[in-house]
Amino acid sequence: MKRRSFIKKTTASVAGLSIATSALSYSRIIGSNERLILGNVGVRSRGMALLSSISRAKEVEVAMLCDVDSNVLKERLATVKAKSARVKGEVDFRKMIASKDIDAVFISSPDHTHSPFAIYALQAGKHVYVEKPVSHNPQEGEWLIEAQKKYKKVVQVGNQQRSAPTSIQAVKDIKEGKIGEVYKATSWYGNSRSGIGKGQKVPVPAWLQWDLWQGPVPRRPYQDNIVHYNWHWFKHWGTGEINNNGLHELDVCRWAMGVDYPSRVTSAGGRYFFDDDWEFFDTQDVTFEFPGNKTIQWLGNSCNNIEYFNRGRGSLIQGTKGRILLDRNAYITYDLKGAVISEMQEAEPSGTTDPLGEGALVDYHVNNFFDAIRTGAAQNSPVDDINKSNLLCHLGNIAQFNGGVLEVDPRTGRCHNNKVASEMWSRDYEPGWAPVV
Repeated sequence: MKRRSFIKKTTASVAGLSIATSALSYSRIIGSNERLILGNVGVRSRGMALLSSISRAKEVEVAMLCDVDSNVLKERLATVKAKSARVKGEVDFRKMIASKDIDAVFISSPDHTHSPFAIYALQAGKHVYVEKPVSHNPQEGEWLIEAQKKYKKVVQVGNQQRSAPTSIQAVKDIKEGKIGEVYKATSWYGNSRSGIGKGQKVPVPAWLQWDLWQGPVPRRPYQDNIVHYNWHWFKHWGTGEINNNGLHELDVCRWAMGVDYPSRVTSAGGRYFFDDDWEFFDTQDVTFEFPGNKTIQWLGNSCNNIEYFNRGRGSLIQGTKGRILLDRNAYITYDLKGAVISEMQEAEPSGTTDPLGEGALVDYHVNNFFDAIRTGAAQNSPVDDINKSNLLCHLGNIAQFNGGVLEVDPRTGRCHNNKVASEMWSRDYEPGWAPVV
């Protein structure tokens, strides 16, 4: 869709909106010392952590905040105005990207908006920092990669461990053969989440723009156990724990092992702890088998806060000469007898199992995004690579809903002649909101 057609379509429902834009502002090259003007959508939780990191970056300014919760928007505006007096608030993301002044947008709204909002922003000439997961379904990930290539803007995915100096060094050590040939990786996540109950249809709260919160997806009536966090566990809006948290470590494992698409995925688990509206799994063990006889495992325990190696989350990479244990804040190399060969700690710690995930790694990751825009620096987390990790998570969910086993084409990541995979590969959209590339 051409930019003019896109803007016309996506803003048709907003009466009297002026959306004149400058083609020059979209095509200009950002200089290495030029101030970047930013917009942020979804500023309650993870968005607040991003704003915190942005506030420490040089030569950037937040010009617009967007959120459908009027209480959250008011609070964040008060905070940001201390550094940027001209910052404005908006409830409709489409209005934000119509601004000719904004160079880049940060997207930390719910999962069902990630790819569509990123595609809309690219079409409007913006660079994009999009939180994980990259997509709500595999088709959206493919569309987003296509859009990035078409509009030639930077798209950085918010899996900040890719910018951790310790993880970068650990992967370098692995590539140099310090633990031999890697053949297996195990990752895990534990939490003690409570139940979400049985939702009741109630009036939409006065502070919430429910229609805009739903955005690209077909409309459903409001109920009292969705907003703000429990949407993660509904298939209509969320993507389950494996996408919510497993993606971080699965990405590290895939990165360290140098693999792309699996040939077979098996998943075991279920919803064991509560009888409620949660539609995914509170317990899920997934194994991905790759060509070359390599495997990656993810152990998810949403309601049973089990720790492995005294860590609530992390990864263990096994090789023929040793193993590496790593998380967001450190890594340790062991030989085959368990003796420590080397270790490295992050200079500053970052959050691990809290919803915000604040810390130095976010600062590094955000600055890498800015450097990629300004100077063409190599991205630590480009969308075309991270989408492969995101696809693992989608395949894990598909396997679970497919009876526990899923055969995959290791050349493409696709599943041929599989009804469940076909049904879960894409979704329907609200009329006028489909992300057309």
